[in-house]
This record gives sequence, C-alpha cells and structure tokens, in this order.
Amino acid sequence: MSSDFEGYEQDFAVLTAEITSKIARVPRLPPDEKKQMVANVEKQLEEARELLEQMDLEVREIPPQSRGMYSNRMRSYKQEMGKLETDFKRSRIAYSDEVRNELLGDDGNSSENQRAHLLDNTERLERSSRRLEAGYQIAVETEQIGQEMLENLSHDREKIKRARERLRETDANLGKSSRVLTGMLRR
Repeated sequence: MSSDFEGYEQDFAVLTAEITSKIARVPRLPPDEKKQMVANVEKQLEEARELLEQMDLEVREIPPQSRGMYSNRMRSYKQEMGKLETDFKRSRIAYSDEVRNELLGDDGNSSENQRAHLLDNTERLERSSRRLEAGYQIAVETEQIGQEMLENLSHDREKIKRARERLRETDANLGKSSRVLTGMLRR
C-alpha cells in the first residue's frame, strides 16, 4: 500500500517539476506557443490534482498508527499544489495582459491609432453624458409632476374632509328636525 503511495509521490514530483519549468517559460514564449503551453499546463495541473486525490485515498487506507507521517506529506503536497496554481494564475495574468496589448495594438508605434481610440472614447463619453443629462431632466420633471399631484391630492383630501363634516352636521340637523316633527305630530 505504501509502495503505491511512494509511486504516486514520484509521479507527483516529476509532474510538479515539469509544471514549474513550463510556468516559468510561459512569459517568454511567442503568442501562438504561449496558448499551447497554457493549455498543456492546465492539463498537467489537472493530472496533478488527480494524483493528489489518489494519494489521499491511499493515506486513508493506511493504518492509523502510521497515517500521521503520510498526512503531513499530503499537507505539504497540497500546499505545493496551491503554490503551483497561484504561480500559474500569475503567469496567465501576464499572458492575458500581453494578449490584450496585442488586440488593442499597444505596441508603442501606434500613436495615431491611440489618438483615434481616444477620440472615439471621448465621443462615446460625451454621448453618454448627454443621455445622462436628459435622463436627469426627465427625473426632475417627473419629481415635479409627482409633487404637484401630491399637493392636488392633499387639497382634494381637505375638500372631502370638509364635505364629510358638513354631511355629519346635516345628518345631525335632520335628526333634530325629525324629532321636532315627531313631537309636533304627537301634540
């Protein structure tokens, strides 16, 4: 059982050494080779993860009394794997920056292109600013209309309250009149 683990360890060591060397070479390669190297490193990182899983399964099958030593090794390998993945991410970020610069024509000799890009971006910004200003004006007008409607509703509410009060007074007066008429009819 431990011989399987040691075999996996050897495979992991060889694989991580290859990955490390490839990660270091990625920034210096021409663009088409970089793409291929990045894909190759991703594939090898997946293989390394699978090896770690196999090693972890082997450690679980080892008797508890000798498992501690192997568990410590596993922690170390997992840390190494994490470091490799971090280094690869950094390498990919550098690679993606280079790709972005290529796509944008950022080679230092394209001042005319940069000027055209800046003018385009300035025009877009001005159009966006005008749209925002128009939207702001609409919002202000909508707020004013809403304020006027609230004032109208407030006036209408006061009118309804006064009408209700008059109705109650009229109802009370009708009640008094009805009692007076009833009293007169009895006499």
